[in-house]
Amino acid sequence: MKSGNPTLSEKTFQEVDQAIPAGEVMTISGTINKTGILFLILLLGATISWSHPSQGFMLGGAFGGFIVAMVTIFKKEWSPITAPIYAALEGLFLGGISLVFEHAYNGIVYNAIFLTLGVFAAMLIAYRSGLIEVTRRFRMGVVAATGGIALVYFASIILSFFGIQLSLIHGNGLMGIGFSLIIVGVAALNLVLDFDMIEKGVQARAPQYFEWYASFGLMVTLVWLYIEILRLLAKLQRR
Repeated sequence: MKSGNPTLSEKTFQEVDQAIPAGEVMTISGTINKTGILFLILLLGATISWSHPSQGFMLGGAFGGFIVAMVTIFKKEWSPITAPIYAALEGLFLGGISLVFEHAYNGIVYNAIFLTLGVFAAMLIAYRSGLIEVTRRFRMGVVAATGGIALVYFASIILSFFGIQLSLIHGNGLMGIGFSLIIVGVAALNLVLDFDMIEKGVQARAPQYFEWYASFGLMVTLVWLYIEILRLLAKLQRR
């Protein structure tokens, strides 16, 4: 069983050493605090990029964030350092790309931010209340859907080199909007899997640095969700 988010999986927590003193293990409150810190760092980076538009900020944040994310996934013990760096770089990217969307569609960024936070809160409430139960079938379905979306995006990138644009991704027709709604839904469900895996990490007595790693995993999902909501709102405004 695993989360659709590649940064968080049950195997991740099975690999940790269980012989850890009680005061040095992962906790829910610690993970919440770390998530808040990363969120503030991301906002700072986004504010800088928004206030001082630069293609270098946006591209550097995108590619730099991807590289740091890969390093964090393979070197989890470095997450207390790499997770804040990832948040800062992604903030630079999001600030730049958000400004591009805002210039094209006035007010879209604020709507996307509120919707992202709203979806996050709704998924957290649904998970904590038991409204959404993370069963094996549920987990496998979300993982399969996430993998399918990744394959579609990969195919789109390959086809773009030949001048072919998939209307399913870039179009603002009913199919394009429907596809974006599906992606937003899958991203939201990935949040539920992330919440579940964080609880499993606490139960497995993962080392304290996993608080940073788990927070990093949540940030990855939230960044994806925000970008997809931006794309969906842009498609709706183009109609």
